[in-house]
Amino acid sequence: MPITNWDDLRLFLAVGRAGGIAAAARGLRVDHSTVVRRLAGLEEAMGARLADRLPTGVRLTGAGMELFAHAERIEAEAKAADLKLGGVDEGPTGTVRLATPEAFGSFLVAPGVHLLHARYPGLCLELVPEGRAVSLSRREADIGVMLARPPRGRLHTRKLADYRLGLYASAGYLERAGHVKRMSDLAGHAFVSYIDELVGIPQLRALEQVVPGANVVFRSSSVVAQHNAVAAGMGVGLLHGFAVSPDAQLVPILEDQIAVYRSYWLVMHSDQRNLPRISAVLRFLDEIISANRDRIAPL
Repeated sequence: MPITNWDDLRLFLAVGRAGGIAAAARGLRVDHSTVVRRLAGLEEAMGARLADRLPTGVRLTGAGMELFAHAERIEAEAKAADLKLGGVDEGPTGTVRLATPEAFGSFLVAPGVHLLHARYPGLCLELVPEGRAVSLSRREADIGVMLARPPRGRLHTRKLADYRLGLYASAGYLERAGHVKRMSDLAGHAFVSYIDELVGIPQLRALEQVVPGANVVFRSSSVVAQHNAVAAGMGVGLLHGFAVSPDAQLVPILEDQIAVYRSYWLVMHSDQRNLPRISAVLRFLDEIISANRDRIAPL
């Protein structure tokens, strides 16, 4: 049975984007029972189960993900046609959810997002900067910036940039606790790091590799909190070079001897990357990397 009702597809998009029936109902301003009934009707029309109901919400099935991609293309074409026929070209519109490691999102994306808004006022960027891996297959995000290349699958992946981590401390802390001139001097210093059991991305655990047995006096699951603690004089931290380079409070430690390099990988659904709203955000990310190249991974 063919799908003839665009409203049902719009409802299905809302369910997929919200990740749950109740959240979709609130966004659409309809009753929960209405969403359940119309989703069931759409599944009957398609002759396939589109979403699995879970205690935490819904997860699109394989058939559901295929329909979701088609529905997004239909939505984009419909919006483009409306704008063209109305004589208005406002560029890409809609919402794009971007999941990134916390440092990338907080120190690179957020400070530049006003440029994206100025260029495309009809586009809303939802930034999810977290210390855990986000699943694109469960539609937790449209685009992901990850610290490891994901396994091959129905995802489009490319390297975005390499970046550098190094040891830093505040000038005030070093005056109080003593300057570091050689590796052996680190034994007498306090350190700031992650809470090991709360780190969802293995690549974030690097301090122990650089300074085995470090005396950690403050831990946080947030790299921004670590950055602020180090800047306030709490101790030495292994921080992102692109975050600390403009900060006059922070002093690099043994930068010619200690450096950790990691890579950012850009990941998205192959069937979405040509959507105008997705393409606009991808260009924005490339521009951020280009503008901050010397800070992200200096030679």
